[in-house]
Amino acid sequence: MVNSHRKRIFNVYLGFYCTAIILPKICICSRFSMPSSDQFNHDLGAFPAATNGEPFPWHELRLPNMAIPLHYDLLVHPNLTSLDFVASEKIEVLARVATQFIILHSKDLEIMNVTLHSEEDLRYRKPGRKLDVLSYPAHEQIALLVPEKLTADLKYYVAIDFQGKLADGFEGFYKSTYRTLGGETRTIAVTDFEPTEARVAFPCFDEPLFKANFSIKIRRESRHIALSNMPKVKTIELEGGLLEDHFETTVKMSTYLVAYIVCDFKSVSGTSSSGVKVSIYASPDKWNQTHYALEASLKLLDFYESYFDINYPLPKLDLIAIPDFGAGAMENWGLITYRETSLLFDPKTSSAFDKLWVTRVIAHELAHQWFGNLVTMEWWNDIWLNEGFANYMELVSLNATYPELQFDDYFLEVCFEVIKRDSLNASHPISNQAKTPTQIQEMFDTISYNKGACILNMLKDFLSEEKFRKGIIHYLKKFSYQNAKNDDLWSSMSNGCLEGDFTSGGFCYSDSKRISSTLLFQGEDEEVREMMATWTLQKGIPLVVVEREGRSLRLRQERFLSGVFREDPAWRALQERYLWHIPLTYSTSSSDVIHRHILKSKTEILDLPESTSWVKFNVNSNGYYIVHYEGHGWDQLIQQLNQNHTLFRPKDRTGLIHDAFQLVSAGRLTLDKALDLTRYLQHETSSLALLKGLEYLELFYHMMDRRNISDVSENLKHYLLQYFKPVIDTQSWSDEGSVWDRMLRSALLKLACDLTHAPCIQKATDLFSQWMESSGKLNIPTDVLKIVYSVGAQTTEGWNYLLEQYKLSMSGAEKNKILYALSTSKHQEKLMKLIELGMEGKIIKTQDLASLLHAIARNPKGQQLAWNFVRENWTHLLKKFGLGSFDMRIIISGTTSHFSSKDELQEVKLFFDSLKAQGLHLDIFQIVLETISKNIKWLEKNLPTLRTWLLARM
Repeated sequence: MVNSHRKRIFNVYLGFYCTAIILPKICICSRFSMPSSDQFNHDLGAFPAATNGEPFPWHELRLPNMAIPLHYDLLVHPNLTSLDFVASEKIEVLARVATQFIILHSKDLEIMNVTLHSEEDLRYRKPGRKLDVLSYPAHEQIALLVPEKLTADLKYYVAIDFQGKLADGFEGFYKSTYRTLGGETRTIAVTDFEPTEARVAFPCFDEPLFKANFSIKIRRESRHIALSNMPKVKTIELEGGLLEDHFETTVKMSTYLVAYIVCDFKSVSGTSSSGVKVSIYASPDKWNQTHYALEASLKLLDFYESYFDINYPLPKLDLIAIPDFGAGAMENWGLITYRETSLLFDPKTSSAFDKLWVTRVIAHELAHQWFGNLVTMEWWNDIWLNEGFANYMELVSLNATYPELQFDDYFLEVCFEVIKRDSLNASHPISNQAKTPTQIQEMFDTISYNKGACILNMLKDFLSEEKFRKGIIHYLKKFSYQNAKNDDLWSSMSNGCLEGDFTSGGFCYSDSKRISSTLLFQGEDEEVREMMATWTLQKGIPLVVVEREGRSLRLRQERFLSGVFREDPAWRALQERYLWHIPLTYSTSSSDVIHRHILKSKTEILDLPESTSWVKFNVNSNGYYIVHYEGHGWDQLIQQLNQNHTLFRPKDRTGLIHDAFQLVSAGRLTLDKALDLTRYLQHETSSLALLKGLEYLELFYHMMDRRNISDVSENLKHYLLQYFKPVIDTQSWSDEGSVWDRMLRSALLKLACDLTHAPCIQKATDLFSQWMESSGKLNIPTDVLKIVYSVGAQTTEGWNYLLEQYKLSMSGAEKNKILYALSTSKHQEKLMKLIELGMEGKIIKTQDLASLLHAIARNPKGQQLAWNFVRENWTHLLKKFGLGSFDMRIIISGTTSHFSSKDELQEVKLFFDSLKAQGLHLDIFQIVLETISKNIKWLEKNLPTLRTWLLARM
């Protein structure tokens, strides 16, 4: 799954005995715990009460495994007029022990009838036994009570008739609507089950470990089509004009990957090199925006089949743009669902960044067809095995298939983004305990996605590309159609060899080159396992402190904490028990050689082979750590940047800027030193480094502007326009150049217009006027479209016109740009109107409300408005999105994280305390409070320095 800006099998002991059972090709081992159903009879008081007052025979959040699913036959009939559905299913289960109950998940479903058949019943056509059903909504579970104990190691068949409502939100089996060019509103039915919402659509064993096969049938009207994970095999005509589509049985998979859709969409199709039919679906009026996605999907599918050395295992792959979608996309096996802006590409309105986004989301979801679908994490605490890998594979696949997108450079931002979160004490380990559905939802965050990807990239750099890839292939082939956990991955990475690669002596000769600190003996994988445990089982990011004395480097590692200074009383306690195995890289002024060393202790001394004027650690920023150069280290680097910055690689220059300002936030480097480092940027030709320097300077400007510290904001505005004037003035209002040229253009012109730079405002105003006069038909260059719209939105006439165009636009990319522009208005009544439209959900879809509130809160005129709205409408927002959802976390952080005063901190804290008193708690609460505290400390410590530094340059 991709979030909008959005997944343990035990170690198999080699000599473990696995009991053979009567089913062919099935071997059930101890990865499932084995409770006894007799426990229920012995201690009734230990169990909760079901809804009817009777004891519910299970008290754990996790399901028991006394009966496990093998196959589901599922028939669903959604009514797109009454917005409900009726359904039936037959689940083939294996009784692993003798038991008198079967526990399933079910939520918000009306169960009308349940019967049980044994294999003997079916063989002799005996009637099934009707089962009593108990419900325990607190755990979203039902218990099927069996009159006579099921016999161990036999198969049974549970038939359930049930019905439910199509949900209003974005989870389970829900309704989505879209407007045609003619103004008609049409309804479709779509599923989104990850992580724990399959139970809302059909009773099931809704945990990733309970893999099964699914045979799905969908009833529909003739004006619709039905899609599911597998190809359709036949359609049966029923009475009343209804049609029933039957789909091929799926491969063995987890419930959260099941998908089915009823819609009236159109598609474009192609065939991959290996014969897989790939189709892109969209609403009829947006069909012409599907062609780029087809091209990218075919190219990426071919790449992954080659890279993983495993063919995509299904005969078809559908990608479909859903009008209402909570995440960025969802990797349902064979039927990937996307938010429209994550799949559709309109050459007239989609910018360079839009193209990069669409391509990487497609790459992410296709990677999941192997990482997540073929091999699935055992439990949600290791969701990073799905999401971190999919994020990492974006880097690998786009570098190979779309090198012109230069995603290798953009990947730095993926890591820089998560460092901000991971440097807070409120962070969490990549592999983290999660029990309740809300806790599981919270695992889908930047730590699982971005940190997971970044430590994998660091491991690849440590092991080598070849060895890393072999480890991936080993992992995927060994655990295909199974579940895995952290240690399984590290074992695969260490060996990097399949069973056939080993000689009789236990050696693997498949590697062309032996690398220091990696192992080639079968089973000797402790080094990689130990190293990576320090990155996955503890939270945070290390700070490597470097002090040079002649040719000796004194190294020290600490835990890097943003907003906590060494002089703070809490600092030392927050450092205890943190130690990483850090694969260091460094270069010096003396040669281009990349030196490598693993830092496993708190302190260590390295001897340089020769004298050098400077040393730079973390080459190309491939390592997930921050570096501080004590003594004269920073001065030497700044001096070299000013003399000849090209001696450092572009990524190293970018990394230096990033680390310097992060160190300021931790009180380890003075702000003036970090600002001095950016002075070389007037000679910088790398868009990557320029954008990073601009990012921090712009951040400071907006902080001053929101706090109304007018003298500093005006001086900073003057400095930015003066210092970057040469590069601003050379920007053309076009879509010319490389991806990074285009993204730099967008950022520079947006900054110039935000700072009311007269030439920028005039050009944007002229383009907007021409666009209005052409009735919206003028094609404005896509990279400056958001800038032009934002300037135009500052007049009442322009704002109203943009809102009308928003209603008419068939391009999600354009609608995003218009909505952002509307949110920049200085008139609070207009901002309030946008929020009301977002709550209503017709003109501005509910899926866009979270990002809209975030955008309005960034506007100085809207920050208090957005925050007040969230507090006053909390109950309504909670009903729309659910507590742990990505949208709810964006709303909370987006409307509060920019605050920087003690009064604001107290206000937010009181609100969060009131929610906790109601039993509502999210990790994001503590993250926000730490972020606001960090902002306050940053201002207290650095405002005088910033003011003085700017005055010296006026």
